[in-house]
Amino acid sequence: MSVREQYRQKRRSAYDAVAEVHDGDVIVVPTGVGEPPALLNALSERRRDFHDVCIAQILPLAPYGYFDPETVGHVRHLGYFLGGASRPGAQQGWIDTLASNFSELPQLIRRGLTPADVVLSVASTMDEHGYFSLSLGTDYTMAAIERAKAVVLEVNPNVPFACGHCHVHISQVAAVVENDVPLREVGLPTIGPVQEAIGRYVAEMIEDGSTLQVGYGAIPDAVVMQLRHKRDLGVHTEMMGDGLLSLIECGAVTNRRKNYLHGKSIATFALGSAKLYRYMHRNPGFEMHPVDFTNDPWLAGRNDKLISVNATLQIDLFGQCGSESLGATPYSGTGGQSDFVRAANRSEGGKSFIVLPSTAKDGAVSRIVPTLDAGTVVTTSKNDVNYVVSEYGVAQLRGKSMRERARALISIAHPDFRPALEEQAARLRLV
Repeated sequence: MSVREQYRQKRRSAYDAVAEVHDGDVIVVPTGVGEPPALLNALSERRRDFHDVCIAQILPLAPYGYFDPETVGHVRHLGYFLGGASRPGAQQGWIDTLASNFSELPQLIRRGLTPADVVLSVASTMDEHGYFSLSLGTDYTMAAIERAKAVVLEVNPNVPFACGHCHVHISQVAAVVENDVPLREVGLPTIGPVQEAIGRYVAEMIEDGSTLQVGYGAIPDAVVMQLRHKRDLGVHTEMMGDGLLSLIECGAVTNRRKNYLHGKSIATFALGSAKLYRYMHRNPGFEMHPVDFTNDPWLAGRNDKLISVNATLQIDLFGQCGSESLGATPYSGTGGQSDFVRAANRSEGGKSFIVLPSTAKDGAVSRIVPTLDAGTVVTTSKNDVNYVVSEYGVAQLRGKSMRERARALISIAHPDFRPALEEQAARLRLV
């Protein structure tokens, strides 16, 4: 049977396609823009038809109908990482979260430690050989497809057919749903003077020929905006966004000096504009790969001068980063921060930057604290943190004693909080 005939036979409405889901199933959905809106809306409409179904995903973007505390016995959400749609439910206790480094999610799925019964994903149109590209969220989804009993694709002509290890054949698919709505676009965050100051400190320490991993947020994007004058930068990241695209367009990124995957930018998910998605389409200089490839510290660290830029919510005088909770209140997730901090530490000439404004709540509280607030989840350990940057400067911690660390971190705290931090550090016998 030809691939076109297979496609015709598997074409369904979204309402009918979610019949591939059965009671007790765990559904895996890709990161962010990779989520299939027609399928998730149909599942939301039918959620009371199911019992004990779980939808597992990193960073959901839309508040679908199943984000409903009244129907969690029918369909509930499991957060690999929290976003705006899932954070309220996690904080109220009716959404659960999974503890894992981003790079290790495919391994957990392959080993059956976290189930994957059904995959629902957006995909590009099928090529003449019967392949679709899962270009917007390759992440852990490729591993889930290996384990799943059913794969249902929402095919959208606006999804780029990207290069890399992100392709699924029609023979692996149980049902196909067609939808041509515009893809969700996510703009660049607002950059204020604090973010700009932090970005300037980091940008000054990035050399020509460095390879970049940049997380999402105002401070990482402030760094990117100040790299336009650099030369021969490379990209090996988890998230591809418009900030990195701007460096490619202005010629700062060439990938010529990458010594691993020379000449290519790689990522595992995309979050940006329609312009970004068009750039990804059949571009031989850009590839999408699963997260156990992009975020593996040993593989990413093969790039010399690997730069990792990630934000945290709070850091204590020992150098412990609490990047995913406010005390015991869940806020985001582990993501790939620890993956790339360790990768940059392995890299010859690599530098990892943890960035944060010195204060929160309009200056009422310091983000640099003697010890993390009670219940705070440690995302990146004191043993791994290298550079910490606030708007007041740079603290280099790796290889330093506890006293040296405390002194360095106090020096980049907001001046209003430094005397109290000195007193508290003395009580902890750190100074």
